Amino acid sequence: MGRRFNKDLQFYKFCAYGFLKNLRFFEPFLYLFFLEKGLTYLQIGTLITVREVLRNVLEIPTGMVADMLGRRRTLIAAFLFYIVAFLIFYLTASYWLFVVAMVFYSSGDAFRSGTHKAMIFEYLKLKGWEDQKVYYYGHTRSWSQMGSALSSLLAAGIVFGSGNYAAAFLFSTVPYILDLLLLMSYPRALDGQVRSVRHGSMGQAFRALVAEVVEELRQRDHRKVLSNLALYSGTFRALKDYLQPELAALAAVLALHTHAGDEKQVSALIIGTIFFVLYLASSFASRHAGHFARRTGDLGRALNRTLVTGLLLVMAAGLFFLLPGHWRWSVILPFTAMYMLENLRRPVGVAYVSSLFRSDILATVLSTESQVRSLFAALIAPFTGFLADTLGVGESLALTALLLLGLYPLVRLKK
Repeated sequence: MGRRFNKDLQFYKFCAYGFLKNLRFFEPFLYLFFLEKGLTYLQIGTLITVREVLRNVLEIPTGMVADMLGRRRTLIAAFLFYIVAFLIFYLTASYWLFVVAMVFYSSGDAFRSGTHKAMIFEYLKLKGWEDQKVYYYGHTRSWSQMGSALSSLLAAGIVFGSGNYAAAFLFSTVPYILDLLLLMSYPRALDGQVRSVRHGSMGQAFRALVAEVVEELRQRDHRKVLSNLALYSGTFRALKDYLQPELAALAAVLALHTHAGDEKQVSALIIGTIFFVLYLASSFASRHAGHFARRTGDLGRALNRTLVTGLLLVMAAGLFFLLPGHWRWSVILPFTAMYMLENLRRPVGVAYVSSLFRSDILATVLSTESQVRSLFAALIAPFTGFLADTLGVGESLALTALLLLGLYPLVRLKK
């Protein structure tokens, strides 16, 4: 079945939210920012672990807050946390202050993750478009990737003009303030079934919601769907930024041989342009997730195939890092495929999850999936960072992928 939903005002608000949310100008240069501040790959890995562990701890409670107190308020709080984190990153250069910034950043992620998706699916339920979940969410997510594409170009301009990576954090506060204002305009109906939490009833409401979610997760198939979806997403989140230092190193060689100018400016332009193309490809993949799901015929089969494919791409990326000379530019290819696969896979997986669980606990369930994803990322990041420091990035990625492929039988979904 093709698309039959209407592109009304709220559809464009959903798209604008994702577009603005992904104007994170620091993302193409995050590892370069940390390396410039003197951090090792292991220290960077520990920062990622701090982010993922805290997100893991807060994920389900914040999802419950969204389901009980209202999703709009929860998202507004999330963006306030983000803005504080960006300002700390911009103003400081200390590893321990970066840890503090990561605390605020992970708090924002925890309050945000799953909440906006739950609002989208609540809207589809109100409109009677529930059978269009993959198509609708795929279209709105494609605008998020368009935001990332534009963000990469703007980030290149920011770094090129300012001469430092930290400025990207300051400029990132602007779209996040705009997104905060946009969320205030969402209709109250998208808060879902807000539960009564009068004085003295908060604990009782939490316990009731926990019991409902635990009852759903007693089903083995439900648990495996969340794990299957989270395994690749967590791996992708932990490893995707290893492309940045390699591009910077290749850009430095190019600048030296061509006398093109300042090394940082050349790398900013190259990285920004490459990530622009990469995110455009991701947007295309997300927009066509519905067609992919229809051709596959079974969402579980689609998740199985894309999980194995994704882990093989991680292994290929590691092997491409070992290529000599100018051949190493080809490492861009598996990373591009990894980005596209993540954005093809997420709409399919999220739609599958939303079809299995009740809508009134969906924010909590999606937060649970995000928690599992964070757990995988938290375990993978320092392990891969340690191997990268001791063996090299290529060997690290290849070995990590090989180990993760061994987990596939545990999360394989029945056809």
